[in-house]
Amino acid sequence: MASNRHLGRIVALQTLYEYEFRVQSNDTSADVDDILTRNLDRYEATIEDKGFVGTLVKGVLAEQAGLDAKIQPIAPDWPIDQIARVDRNVLRIGLYELLFQAKLIPPKVAINEAVELAKAFGSDNSSKFINGVLGTAYRTLVEEKTDGSSTEV
Repeated sequence: MASNRHLGRIVALQTLYEYEFRVQSNDTSADVDDILTRNLDRYEATIEDKGFVGTLVKGVLAEQAGLDAKIQPIAPDWPIDQIARVDRNVLRIGLYELLFQAKLIPPKVAINEAVELAKAFGSDNSSKFINGVLGTAYRTLVEEKTDGSSTEV
């Protein structure tokens, strides 16, 4: 299942990348559901958990503004719109998994998978950048909420 989920993350990244590119290019026909369906169809025999991929894509898009707002102070030298599109979407996927999928995806797995995506699809320095940002996000956004000082019951 692990390698299956890795491929699922690749498909999610490809879907988010294409959708963002088309929207920013003023392509009024861009439909994330169509893009996701087409990308999943390519790997129909390999990806068993299509729901996982759909959850990542839809979740990242639903939470995108909040994710970007959390990424920005962690990477203050890089305005979110100046981060390479691949890196930006890898960060969004990784942070989404850290914040919203923690019961299903251990933090180390979320960060490691994001780093692997960056190695495969980003530039030479992408994996270090992704690791640094997500490591900081984990320490400041996840660990602080679960350090025992929380008042939630």
